[in-house]
Amino acid sequence: MLGRLTRQQSKFVPIALGAAAVAATAFYLNKNKFLIKNDSKKVFVGDNQWIDLPIEKIIDESHDTRKFIFKLPTDDSISGLTLASAVLAKFVTPKGSNVIRPYTPVNDLNDKGFIEFVIKHYETGKMTSHLFSLKPNDTVSFKGPIKKWQWEKNSFDSITLLGAGSGITPLYQLAHHIAQDSNDNTKIKLLYGNKTPQDILLKKELDSLHEQYPSKFEVVYFVDKADTNDFKGEIGYITKDYLQSHISKPNEKTQVFVCGPPPFMKVNSGEKVGPVDQGELTGTLKDLGFTKEQVFKF
Repeated sequence: MLGRLTRQQSKFVPIALGAAAVAATAFYLNKNKFLIKNDSKKVFVGDNQWIDLPIEKIIDESHDTRKFIFKLPTDDSISGLTLASAVLAKFVTPKGSNVIRPYTPVNDLNDKGFIEFVIKHYETGKMTSHLFSLKPNDTVSFKGPIKKWQWEKNSFDSITLLGAGSGITPLYQLAHHIAQDSNDNTKIKLLYGNKTPQDILLKKELDSLHEQYPSKFEVVYFVDKADTNDFKGEIGYITKDYLQSHISKPNEKTQVFVCGPPPFMKVNSGEKVGPVDQGELTGTLKDLGFTKEQVFKF
């Protein structure tokens, strides 16, 4: 009798184990399905694939600059970009030529369902002329991410951001994410030059960032001329004397990031040679004692 029971029980052991294995496998698959689903929320994953995104909204930022808001594939999609990175945008001309330009998003990298770009129109610019001809629901092809600088929290005591015109976008991406990160104690100083107060891009966002994090983020606006007396900032260019008196001295605990039109870059840091070639450091920053490693050109 005992032997019979033992033999009968032995038949149920593998069945029980099998059931447990099935349950464990189901849990594992469901768990990994969940993880895969989370990963799939990232739109740009560096797979070299172009993705068509429709325009959701277009907002005028200034007389020659607009904010383009694009829909991501799903409401819970995120861009997949890291700090600091950009994407490539592409359109095909009527003759079949590809026009490709890099753009840095200005919204939070963790925002779901959309991605925003602030883009200035250049009369001779093929891409910007194309973008400014579009309307909501038209699509643009993108791929990425294009990594620019791998930011690591608290790598520096302070950083200086030097920008002009539409060169504000990668600098704003840095400032925005560092300032709002309570675990990052890096202090940020932005010097931002434009022709007039009306040309200052993302001014509301920059002022709001300073109001929220005054101990971490400071912005000084420079304009060539101001039509009114209520402008709060500096009149004139960002000069060597101003930099010498108002930014951190070159050392291993500070870093300078620069972005702007070619003349601005030439004066302050020298231009980049290519997408991954920073070129030699020249201009004002070199004169002030900074080394090539202490200055990054977007």
